[in-house]
Amino acid sequence: MMATEGWLVLQPNYRDSSGYGDEFLYGVRLKMVYRPGKDILFGVDALIRDGIADPRQLTIGGYSYDGYLTNWLITQTTRFNAAIIGAGAIEHVIDWGANDMPKSNAYFLGGYPWQMPTRYQEEAAVFEMNKVKTPTHIVTGGIDVRVPVAESYLLERSLRVLGIPTKLIVFPGQGHELNNNPWHEKIKVREELKWLQKYGHICVSPYEGYLV
Repeated sequence: MMATEGWLVLQPNYRDSSGYGDEFLYGVRLKMVYRPGKDILFGVDALIRDGIADPRQLTIGGYSYDGYLTNWLITQTTRFNAAIIGAGAIEHVIDWGANDMPKSNAYFLGGYPWQMPTRYQEEAAVFEMNKVKTPTHIVTGGIDVRVPVAESYLLERSLRVLGIPTKLIVFPGQGHELNNNPWHEKIKVREELKWLQKYGHICVSPYEGYLV
């Protein structure tokens, strides 16, 4: 839908994606945000270098793990004018305690919260929120057990405290896939496009690169 509104859409096959073997697939273990984050920004830089993308007209978005990465990236760079996030975790302690895949968190972070407290903090956007400048739109399902709705509430509240433009939509009765009511999907797309129209062409600040 974004492409129909004139946006060039980049969908990078970053580390943790399939198709390039196990080493590539599991290359994010212990570095859940840093490694795929570098891959994503490398793709953006390539488009800019080739004259395909305008560095003053960049936005970012993602759902689930991509939402988690988006949460992190807007704490690490101010290059994106707007962010569109769906069901993205912002920390790992409550996420580990409340989601339906706790073993996944423990595997990729190298242990449980009390075993790896520093890593649980280093891989969580909530501890870097003071760096965010990007207006952020958030959607989630009210009964999501993969990424608990509390993650989106925490993100929205943090942004509001910091004075960053934000909007949160919680779809009642929806799980992680948002597939229980087709009208909710229509609303999601409509509101995300409105957010891009409002903020996508307003440059937040000069490109400052990747901060980590």
